[in-house]
Amino acid sequence: MLDALHEVRCHFTWDLLRVDIDLSDLENRILNEIEFLDTKFNVGIHNTLAYVRQEMGQNEQALESLRKAEELIQQLPDDQAQIKSLVTWGNYAWIYYHMDRLPEAQTYLDKVEASCKRLSSPFHYKVEHPEIDCEEGWALLKFTNKYYEGAKACFQKALKAEPENPEFNTGFAIVMFRLCHIGQRAASRICLQTLKRAVTLNPEDAYIKVLLALKLQDLKEEEEGEKYLQEALSSMSSQSYVLRYAAKFYYRQGCLKKAFPLLETALQDTPSSAVLHYQMGLCYKKKMKQIKRATNHQPRGRDRQDCDDAIQSAIFHFKTSTEYRPTFEASHIELGDMYAEAGDFNKAEESYQKVLNMKHLQDNIRQEVHYHYGHFLQFHRESEADALTHYLEGLKINTENIITKDCLLSALKKLAKKRLQRNASDVETLSLLEFINKRRENQERPYSSMREPWSRAPPF
Repeated sequence: MLDALHEVRCHFTWDLLRVDIDLSDLENRILNEIEFLDTKFNVGIHNTLAYVRQEMGQNEQALESLRKAEELIQQLPDDQAQIKSLVTWGNYAWIYYHMDRLPEAQTYLDKVEASCKRLSSPFHYKVEHPEIDCEEGWALLKFTNKYYEGAKACFQKALKAEPENPEFNTGFAIVMFRLCHIGQRAASRICLQTLKRAVTLNPEDAYIKVLLALKLQDLKEEEEGEKYLQEALSSMSSQSYVLRYAAKFYYRQGCLKKAFPLLETALQDTPSSAVLHYQMGLCYKKKMKQIKRATNHQPRGRDRQDCDDAIQSAIFHFKTSTEYRPTFEASHIELGDMYAEAGDFNKAEESYQKVLNMKHLQDNIRQEVHYHYGHFLQFHRESEADALTHYLEGLKINTENIITKDCLLSALKKLAKKRLQRNASDVETLSLLEFINKRRENQERPYSSMREPWSRAPPF
């Protein structure tokens, strides 16, 4: 039986838990998507929820999720329903196997085998079909960004068979948008055309429209982006998600008066969203920076009070974000920065150390925390030597994150010049400056669209 189970194409054979993932947080995000994201392509999300629940030991709830998937499958055309049923039956078989209910597991394996025969598959328990490639792509897309390349390959494979399929184009556009916003330059080059194609094929999909608006904003085509944004906001579809991304659009404009109410409304629907609290924290952090810039970094009176209030509000939202998702590295980093602004250096230290000590930390996050921690050590702990160590550690990490590399090089250059002012013949510092200049010559300038920390947030 186990050999047959491993042949089935379903969530249990797609290698979905290669890295540590907070399953309870993932379950919560999937439930929010089921409730608030309006989409025609929703069979797979119930299958994914079933897989997550089984991994959490919630077998009966997992079976209930599969029953919901079956209800949705019954609403599909027969040819589409037959293929999507294969994935659901495979998941049934695996869950019953884990429950040690082997007769039921065999029943669903028999269903899979009979369907494979009807479809003239050369395999007993699997079928190569673009609909299943698409289902695998959606499943991979629900996990961390380490799975995005796999999701991209799945949607590309499906599109090769059916290039005009609206669902395949939607999935491909979303994965390219996410790859672009974690710094993949190759994705950035084709992201716009994939989003435009998806919008053309899915004109009622407000979620895709707001992603297109953000991409156009990236490319300095703000007026056209605003047009798609308003279309998305005027729709009643997927409002919780549209509000979130619309807030990002206005945050990047520096228009916090528009961003705050959008996030507040979204939080009314999903108050336990770690991502929304993170985004609220970023808005309060930007408010603090705006006040400081307007007062030449010397706020007094009412400005001082408003600045302190913004810092405390940012701390509240970043802290709440980490409570809902303890492994949310970006929130811990931002929380450290805001504790430093508040003068609570011990809590700032604790926040940075939590990230530095996390297992399976992605390289781009590790690089970023070295930069933020180095900045904290230099300007708050007044330890140039320790700061230098962390800046250099960050540069050792090989990533495509041009923005953080540029920040690290800038920080190192300023630190080196400061040292040379004290001792112009310091050989070690002169060597460091030469190293920095060589790295700068060889490095591409960063995309301005990738400057904001918002892109560190999980996408849903």
